Formats: sequence, C-alpha cells, structure tokens
Amino acid sequence: MNTDRLIEALDLDGKRMAAIAADLPLDTPVPSCPDWKLRQLLRHLGWVHRWAGTIILEKRTERPGREEITPDGWPPDQQLVDWFRQGHRRVVTALEEAPDDLECWKWRGLTSPRAFWARRQAHETAIHRVDIELTVGELTGFDPDFASDGIDELMVFFLSLPDRGPRTPEPLTLRVVASDTDRRWTASLGPEASPGLEGGEGPAGCTVTGRASDLYLYLWNRAGSDDLLIEGDGAVLDCWFSGPF
Repeated sequence: MNTDRLIEALDLDGKRMAAIAADLPLDTPVPSCPDWKLRQLLRHLGWVHRWAGTIILEKRTERPGREEITPDGWPPDQQLVDWFRQGHRRVVTALEEAPDDLECWKWRGLTSPRAFWARRQAHETAIHRVDIELTVGELTGFDPDFASDGIDELMVFFLSLPDRGPRTPEPLTLRVVASDTDRRWTASLGPEASPGLEGGEGPAGCTVTGRASDLYLYLWNRAGSDDLLIEGDGAVLDCWFSGPF
C-alpha cells in the first residue's frame, strides 16, 4: 500500500483515539484488552509512538530500550491525553518529513525503513483505535485496501518473526480470502516461524472468506465471525488465536 496513504491513516486514527479519550474516564475498561483500562491503552500506544518516532528522527541503528523513551515515567492522569497527542503528532511528522531513502533500525524484511514504519505504526494505531471505539460501542470498519494491507502484514510479516506467530506441533494450513479485494493468503502454522504467502493453491485445513475489513478485525481478535464464511477444521483457528493476536 502507498506509504503516504498509510501515514494519512495513522494520522486520522490517532486523532480519533484522542478525541474519544478526551471524553472518557481513564478507568474505563477496554473490552478487547481485558487487562487494560483506557489509561493503559493510552500509555501503551503513546509509548509506541514515541519509540518509533525516536528511531526515525534520530536515525537510530539499534533498538532503543523501554526506559530510554519514558525516563521520567508516565505523565499525570490529567496530562495523559495531551501526552498521547504529542507522541502521535511526533511520529506522524517524523514519517511525513523522512526521506524515502531513510536509514534506521527496523524489524526484518526488505521494505525500506520509512515504508516499514509507516505501515507498522498505521496498523498498530488502527487496531488500538478499534479498542477505544469498542469502549463506547462505536466500531467503524476499514477501507478494503487498508484492511488487506493489514492482513498481509499479519499473514506474511508477523508469521516470519520467531517470537510472534502461533505455534503448533502438527502442521496446519490457514487460508484467508478477501472477497472484496480479490486477494488471498495462505499460512502454514507449525512448530517454527514460517511466513505466509499471498496466493496459494491446493487444500487448506481451514479457509476464512469475507470482506477485508471483517477479516482484519477477526484475525486481530477484535470482532467475531458472524459476517465470515469459515470452512474446514476449527483447530486451525484455535491455533491462530492461541498466538499473540
């Protein structure tokens, strides 16, 4: 997906989060993250934005440590929403102004650092925008192309990371089909990290078909399967949801 469109999505979703948060008590439960209240959600994403912004702006060649980003701890509750806004604005501006040939630390992959961080921050913020919307029952969906890009990140990039994907001793195959963008992905789940691929033919243990936005939310465990067609072995999905998603 075009990097500038990802940065625009990052900008809009972060602003929506802040607007909702400004009208809620910080002790509001986040139903999609049962261990969190709104306070923890804003702290988490505010920290992530500052972490990524530091890497981009300072062209870091190594991953910064957690304490380096918030050396003075968390802001007081009455300042938390503004603190979140500042971190969000910082990473958006950093990406908008970064050159296409930016060199800095990123996770694995062949994507350029600017494109990588635009994508990762856009989808991180999008999913947490959903989390805050769920606290007030106002869930909005996603543009099909953006949602398809998010599915691609999950199925191809995240499954390639040794410490991120679901694991199972017996190999299982999951296929995901976005009916409104004509894209499909196939992932082999097993005991070791194995990146999925776009496309894929032949039998799959389980196939999930639906609109890209519904699939994106479902695979991130932010929505149910009512609007999806699921065919095959439910154990494949049990394995998927046993992972960190």
